[in-house]
Amino acid sequence: MGLSRRGLLRAGLATTAGAALGGLTAGCSVPSGSTGRDMTLWYWTGGLSDKVVDGARTRFTEVALKPAQIGGYFKSKLLTTMAGRAYVPDITGLKGEDMASYLLNADQFIDLRTLGADKLKDRYLPWKWAEGVAPGGEVVGLPIDTGPVAHYYRPAVFERAGLPTDPADVSAELDTWDRYLAAGERLRKRVPGAHMLIDALSVYQYVIAQGTRRYVDRERRFIGDQEHVRRAWDISVEAYRRGLCSTLVTGTPDANAATEKGLLPSQFGASWAAGDLKLTVPRTEGEWRVAALPGGAANNGGSFLAITKFCREPERAFEIISWLLNPDNQTRGFVDATLFPSTPASFAQRAMREPDPYFGGQITIEVFGPAAEKVPVAYHSPYDYPLDRAVSDELTNVNALGKDPRRAWKDAMDKCRRVAAHLGVRI
Repeated sequence: MGLSRRGLLRAGLATTAGAALGGLTAGCSVPSGSTGRDMTLWYWTGGLSDKVVDGARTRFTEVALKPAQIGGYFKSKLLTTMAGRAYVPDITGLKGEDMASYLLNADQFIDLRTLGADKLKDRYLPWKWAEGVAPGGEVVGLPIDTGPVAHYYRPAVFERAGLPTDPADVSAELDTWDRYLAAGERLRKRVPGAHMLIDALSVYQYVIAQGTRRYVDRERRFIGDQEHVRRAWDISVEAYRRGLCSTLVTGTPDANAATEKGLLPSQFGASWAAGDLKLTVPRTEGEWRVAALPGGAANNGGSFLAITKFCREPERAFEIISWLLNPDNQTRGFVDATLFPSTPASFAQRAMREPDPYFGGQITIEVFGPAAEKVPVAYHSPYDYPLDRAVSDELTNVNALGKDPRRAWKDAMDKCRRVAAHLGVRI
């Protein structure tokens, strides 16, 4: 699931790559990707605004900036290149879902504090800045973007169910998960065939994301059996018990057809999910609105720019990434590539406040901006992904196969403890 995917150094998903990166010698003089006046920048398609990158090439003429969009599994290619100590990029993107593992290897990147990053800290959302800081205090990356989560809904369908339709009213009247589930019951009774949720997992992941803890704490202790996880599980199971969840699978033709017909009129997603709706159900333009997520703010997504230890001109590289990620360019990144800014100063800019025809002319920044500013500072462990997978797989078994929720919870916790022990997490 998207929210808690984390790159791992000791888990099976990334054992080899993580060991390779951990085996590098920090600060040694080795070949890099740049030669002479060249400075290489790695990112992935859609990871930065190509127009902003082109602007950097024109602006910083003291070096020849060589941007490269790297396809495939970006992290694996970056780690392999760094382990080989040749053709390593000077500047690189770091995907947000992988940051927990990169932070454990902070010595392979320039500590941006040594280049003046602390002077820029107030530019960025505090919680997003914190995600780029290693346990030892090193600033590994500057934030590129974020993914504040909102409630996408169809007001015409809500009206048929006797629910509020104006974004402000939906935000106020469906502000808690209890109220949201009650609204889902009204929808189920009054709109035949409609479901408030595509599945129970769509609730679980965001209740988890609204908190400050996940599955492992800073002392590497397993905490996935504690109240914050159990609460998310119970809310999700309650949605299932009330018949509010469909048995459709996200992203399938059947799910897309149900969305278009108004049978899935309420969906949760990050700011970038607006693009997914526009792509998958274009004929519903004007029929959607955006409201606040029930239960509080959450985030899903957002990445960083870092400078590797192999960079020969770190001061110049820092000038470049500081310029690429200033508020004006982050606004442009939103316009060009739907990268929601990590710089609150961008939220007031005109380009961020254009009415969106797909959402009936709503100025959606009025929902996403406050959400982005309220996301809690959370601790993300590099071990969270496989533990989350164990729980979400069992929740899927409940939703799709009708497995007894009590048995599913026990099985999830048993699997979590086995996985945690394998990873060296204290139980």
